[in-house]
Amino acid sequence: MTELLQKVRVIDPVSEIDELFDVLIADGYIRKVASDISDISADTQIRDCQGLVLGPGLVDLYSHSGEPGFEERETLLSFLQAAAAGGFTRVSILPDTSPVIDNPALVAQLQKRRGGTRGQGGNFSPLSPPSSLSSPLPLLHIWGAITVDIAGKQMTELADLASVGVVGFTDGKPLENLALVRRVLEYLQPLGKPVAFWPSDRQLTANGVIREGTNALRFGLPPIPTSAETTAIAAMLELVATIGTPVHIMRVSTARSVELIASAKAAGLPITASTTWMHLLLDTKAVKSYHSSLHLDPPLGNPSDMAALRTGVRAGVIDAIAIDHTPYSYEEKVQAFAEAPPGAIGLELALPLLWQYLVETEEFTALELWRALSTNPAECLGEKVSAIVPHQPAELTLFDPQQTWKVERKSLYTLSQNTPWLGQQLKGHVVQTWC
Repeated sequence: MTELLQKVRVIDPVSEIDELFDVLIADGYIRKVASDISDISADTQIRDCQGLVLGPGLVDLYSHSGEPGFEERETLLSFLQAAAAGGFTRVSILPDTSPVIDNPALVAQLQKRRGGTRGQGGNFSPLSPPSSLSSPLPLLHIWGAITVDIAGKQMTELADLASVGVVGFTDGKPLENLALVRRVLEYLQPLGKPVAFWPSDRQLTANGVIREGTNALRFGLPPIPTSAETTAIAAMLELVATIGTPVHIMRVSTARSVELIASAKAAGLPITASTTWMHLLLDTKAVKSYHSSLHLDPPLGNPSDMAALRTGVRAGVIDAIAIDHTPYSYEEKVQAFAEAPPGAIGLELALPLLWQYLVETEEFTALELWRALSTNPAECLGEKVSAIVPHQPAELTLFDPQQTWKVERKSLYTLSQNTPWLGQQLKGHVVQTWC
């Protein structure tokens, strides 16, 4: 099939381009990019793309799938459908399923369940999507667990997991045994796989559910001090400085954390970092509604934290924006704020909301946002995203910033609805992806 996208706004972080072009796509490859393409075959499908945005496919560093074990929250198929509908061409699932992804047999089972692998690094072949979804499903990466049953006491067989194609290693939960963390960093050095840690001191977190500050007092909710995150990051940075194994720091949520990471990068430490999309859009003021989908872990920051995170992303201190899609059933989330499990869905909502509140307000350039959602997350996984130039594979996302839609059960591919934007009208919608 040959398609001509006419007068589309091409946003390419690889080539640092934000311009109007015609783009010819055929047989899964970009064939031509020019200001005007007229020499086309008679069977070419022509699409007027004025007002639309074309960029590299979005890449999510980490999110949760319900399957295996919690299929009522999300199946792998619904997860991939939601990702495709949100503009993602590569997604990565955390290992905290049931059973935990801590052994090669389960990785192989999941790969087989998804129809086999493609290439290296735990990529699954795209399945045939339902007729209602016009985009191919994204490639799926699997994170292997660092510890057995994510109990934080015994390492998994890291080399065995690496041999079956996990994308990298993480528990997706805080690891507080620093002696074990040190051993993990030593063992992983020769494997050449990414390792991601979520630094958080659970003793300091205690039973807190909101970031410490005036709003925590105002809303009468137990607070979490900034030091719960920053002391754990400082300890992690000391280990990286000593051992030298590259590390990705997940779920950065405070201004002080951004400062620590900036200093570490300036000193040459081999680290990358990510924050989640909701921490860039909302702060503790939003918790006034007591909506259980605003109960996140780490919690939403104070206004100064949100501002620092935005600045950190723009400056490259925070490399990537992760979605951290965390589905829960209706029954699990219909509880008091402090009692509900933390987390919210996001795969289908992140790009429209980030574009609306960061790009359209001109706080971010389109290139800055797209880079943090595509090329940079791929680099954190040790991968590359191709430039939008001839002869490259067509791994692309077509986005309409002006299309409006309502967030409701029938408009979502995810099986869960735990989002504070449920029932609201959004502006911005993914038209199609190529994968």
